[in-house]
Order: sequence, then C-alpha cells, then structure tokens
Amino acid sequence: MDDPDWTDPLVVAADGGSTDGTREIVTELALSDPRVRLLHNPRRLQSAAVNLAARTLAADRRWLVRVDAHAGYPPRYVSRLVAEARRTGAQSVVVAMRTRGDGLFQRAAAAAQNSRLGTGGSAHRVGAAAGFVDHGHHALFDLPAFLAAGGYDETFSHNEDAEFDVRLRRRGGRIWLTREVEIAYFPRRSPGALLRQYVNYGRGRARTLMRHRERPRVRQLLPMAVAPALLLLPLAAAWPVMAAPALAWAALCLAYGAALALRQGSAPVLLSGPAAMIMHAGWSFGFWSAVLSAAGAHADAPLPSGQAPAE
Repeated sequence: MDDPDWTDPLVVAADGGSTDGTREIVTELALSDPRVRLLHNPRRLQSAAVNLAARTLAADRRWLVRVDAHAGYPPRYVSRLVAEARRTGAQSVVVAMRTRGDGLFQRAAAAAQNSRLGTGGSAHRVGAAAGFVDHGHHALFDLPAFLAAGGYDETFSHNEDAEFDVRLRRRGGRIWLTREVEIAYFPRRSPGALLRQYVNYGRGRARTLMRHRERPRVRQLLPMAVAPALLLLPLAAAWPVMAAPALAWAALCLAYGAALALRQGSAPVLLSGPAAMIMHAGWSFGFWSAVLSAAGAHADAPLPSGQAPAE
C-alpha cells in the first residue's frame, strides 16, 4: 500500500465457527503469508470478534479497520481511511453505504434501504456531505482510543456500533463521515431473514437508548409506532377507527414504494414498500420487546435490604 503505516499490514480473521469454508481459506492464506492470521471467536458475536482483533493488534498497531461480511469494498480502502483519520484528527472514521441486490426481493430491500423510508435519513445512508457525525457505519478506529473507550460491549449482538459511539463521544472522541470511499452492502435475501435482522436491530437500539438515557431521534418515532398500531388491529372489528394508524402506515409505505419504482423504472422496486414494512415492523416489535423485558426485570428485581415495598 502507498501509506507508510501500511507497508506491513496485518489481516486478522476472527471466525466464530463458520462452515462455509472460511477457516480453510484463511488457513491456506496464512501458510503462505505471515501477515494473515486466523483467530477463533468462541463467542460467535461480531462485537466479540472485533474486540478480539483489537487486542491482537494492540501491541504494535495504530489503526484498526473493520471489514464485515455482506459488503463490498473499493480499492485502496484502508489507505484512504488512514489518510482521512490523519487529516481530520478523528478517533473514528465512518463510511457511506449503498445497498445493492441481485434477486427480486433483495433488490426491493436494497431500494428500501437506500431511501428515507427505510433509513429515516441516516447521514451515512442518504448521501450526506462529509463531516463530523454522531454515528455511521464503522470503518476505522484509532486503536488506542477504541480500547480506552472499552471497545464494543460484547453483550450486544446488534447495535454495538451505535452504543460504542455514545461512549466514544462522551470521552471527547470525534467521528468523521468520509465521502472519499463508499461501501456496497448486500441485504438479506428473504423476508424472514430481513424480519429477524430488524427485530434484533430494534432490540439493540432500545438497549442503547435505555442504557445511556438518550431520547429517540425523530426518524425512529415512525417505526416505534408501528407495533402499537398493528396491535390495535384486532379491535377494529368493534371500533373501525382502530385500524386507521396501521392502514395509514401501510398506505404510506406502498405509495412510497410505487413512487420509487416509477422513478427508477424498475418493477422489482414495487416491492420496496412491503420490504420497508417488514423492516419497520421487525424493528418496532424488537424495540418494544426489549423495553418491556427491561421493565419486567426492573419490577422483579429484589428490593435493597431493609426496604419495604411501597403501598
């Protein structure tokens, strides 16, 4: 690479027991190149994998670049990220994402995720200008700053990135959204897989908000309302007005998907409305399930010794 800090890069693959041939491929590469290492990640979580790689690199490396599955990366990705970190003095550099798909449903999900309907206007998703932000898709960390902030919380299976960003900012760390590079993201290929992913996203976001006592952003209010709206539907048999919130949400999503399909001249994009509905519903049910679980755990917690329950 053309950056002097990356004349001797180290590539670390933290594998959680994959069965798709990853371990065999990395092992073969490591035999011929000492700059490649395979690490076993017994916790099988992304947060644990990144922390494991960070601890492995900590002794003699300044930068940590996170590379995920389900994504494609441009040439000179690492060296351009390092250049941005040096130029801005940021402790974290995040990148823009452009979602792409191949099959019918994946293309529809990609169209939804590239729109404000699917992302709510997140800066790294809608082509915002370069600048300092509160959160984005994690790409590069100043490794000492990452470890000093505690790394990822390994109790998080999802949203570990946003939770970390809160802690980093509170320590005075700065997060730079670069426009020098953009990654391609490939969404889930089936409605069921997309739903499960967004249920987990919602749970993780709720945990982050509750842990740090932050208020939801405006773009999160619409999906938060989806689960309550859907739960009102059984009452519509007796009180038809109860169906109004869910019907309004469905109409908005379907109309938005139709507008996207017309604008892009693509029939598969018509399904972006239903794909967005899956994303919203999954996120909302996941969010509220985490909130209710936390409330139940709080209610069941034992009182401090000697304290009587309120009457």
